[in-house]
Amino acid sequence: MDLLAEYRRATLFFEAGDPTRAARLLEPIVEAEPDNAAVRQLLARAYFQSAQLNRAEKQLRELVDRDPSDHYAHHVLGRTLERLNRHADALRHLRIAAAMHWGNDDYRTALRRVETRVSGGR
Repeated sequence: MDLLAEYRRATLFFEAGDPTRAARLLEPIVEAEPDNAAVRQLLARAYFQSAQLNRAEKQLRELVDRDPSDHYAHHVLGRTLERLNRHADALRHLRIAAAMHWGNDDYRTALRRVETRVSGGR
């Protein structure tokens, strides 16, 4: 199997709005190259976009464990946990992402939204 060609195909499917097909193509690549963060991140995003949230969480936790300074992985993990209605868990990762990359409006917006949910809307 030509892993690079499969990664490119997966990217095309993801960008065309078919994250489920992208995930199916990416799974064997991650299995073959477990240290490839770019492939794992795209797989996590494909899972997130296709509402396979537990699978997304697993991939994102692996990314965060391997590189705690990956603000994007923290952000998407926080968003994944938010979608799983695990707001208190999400808050930690959204705070980390926002602290590392405060200039990102999406990070700040997600953080405020989850802070409001955790505080009970106060």
